[in-house]
Amino acid sequence: MGILNKIMTAFRGGATEVGQTIVDANSTRIFEQEIRDAEKHLTKAKRELTDVMAKEMQASREVDRIKRAVAEHEGYATQALEKGNEALALEVAEKIAQLDSELAEQQTANDSFSAHATRLKELVRKTERQLTDYQRQLSMVKTTESVQKATATITDSFASSNSKLLNAKDSLERIKARQQQVDDRMKASEALADENSDSSLQAKLAEAGIGEQKADASAVLERLKNRKG
Repeated sequence: MGILNKIMTAFRGGATEVGQTIVDANSTRIFEQEIRDAEKHLTKAKRELTDVMAKEMQASREVDRIKRAVAEHEGYATQALEKGNEALALEVAEKIAQLDSELAEQQTANDSFSAHATRLKELVRKTERQLTDYQRQLSMVKTTESVQKATATITDSFASSNSKLLNAKDSLERIKARQQQVDDRMKASEALADENSDSSLQAKLAEAGIGEQKADASAVLERLKNRKG
């Protein structure tokens, strides 16, 4: 029995670890959903606050109406007494007593609605401030998460493609070497063509002072001086 209990305990512990892993992996999504749920509750609370405030206004109007009725009937009772009609005054007084009872009930209801509305308003304001803060925090969390994912992607890509980058560098070096080889062949061919042409031979003769020489200004001037002499 003891072994079975340990196995069950281990199973529960493993299930807890798996659950925590799932929660951690989806923590941002869970936080965002919790904010949406809170916004729905806040919307519902605002509707309830509206109803309470409406009932408060109704109760307040009823209190004012009863107060006016009390004042009006007090005037009637006073006039009945002044005219010596005490029976009528007593009947009016009974009506005033009834109105006083209604007034007390409506005043209690009005005070209750007012207190409840005040409390709900404070809760709504507090919740709105908290939600605004949570939404700001969510934005920062999502931005940080995106940056971390981007950084991880770049790091992983560089690590996995490091050998590919080296291979690409080798390929580039081979391309440059092949192009240089082609360029050297072209220059060698041009040099060989120059050596086999007549222009190359004439250049060699001129360099040796053989053959027709181009006249320059000094030679022309020297020739003219010799003629004059």
